[in-house]
Amino acid sequence: MVFLPDLSVLITFSVAVLALTLTPGPDMTLFLGKTIVQGRMAGFAAFSGAITGLLLHTFAVALGLSALLAASATAFTILKIVGCLYLLWLAWDALRNGSSFAPDQTERKRESIGSLYLKGLWINLFNPKIIVFFVTFLPQFVRVGDPFATQKLLFLGILFVAIAIPICAVLILSANRIASLLMRSPKATRIVDWVFATVLGGFAIKLLLARSS
Repeated sequence: MVFLPDLSVLITFSVAVLALTLTPGPDMTLFLGKTIVQGRMAGFAAFSGAITGLLLHTFAVALGLSALLAASATAFTILKIVGCLYLLWLAWDALRNGSSFAPDQTERKRESIGSLYLKGLWINLFNPKIIVFFVTFLPQFVRVGDPFATQKLLFLGILFVAIAIPICAVLILSANRIASLLMRSPKATRIVDWVFATVLGGFAIKLLLARSS
């Protein structure tokens, strides 16, 4: 199966995705907040929209990066270096500003399932931070000159979603307890921030050192 990256790449990627999925952000605030306000069905509807947005980003980024790789290996390499620097900035930003999770600020009005799905789709599809992240994160796991780059980028993007789905499903099913913990204990959110920063920062430094050696 030529689309499968090396085992070491898969392990590194999976650890990074795990840290990212557990880090509170706008999408988590939406689907956990809606779960608390309207119930689990509403939470899953918002989450389904968010996942759809990630899948659309995956296909767009995989095709776009593959075209870039075919046009210019140098440009692709530059993008990977910029991506490393961006991952370092994300790690620093997590430590400096912390995670954004405030379900008590979610709108209290009840919304239809379709509306919640579209809201989840919107929050990920048109979030520039997510677009930049996907464009800079996925290329780190594909070598310049890899003839199967498109397949590997698609596989990694789908794997990202496959890892996120069961984790977020558990979060939705336990929404009230998790929201209470995160809001009651700043220490819990700081632990998540440190794990996120350590994984992404360490990964970016490792990549940069490998390129300079």
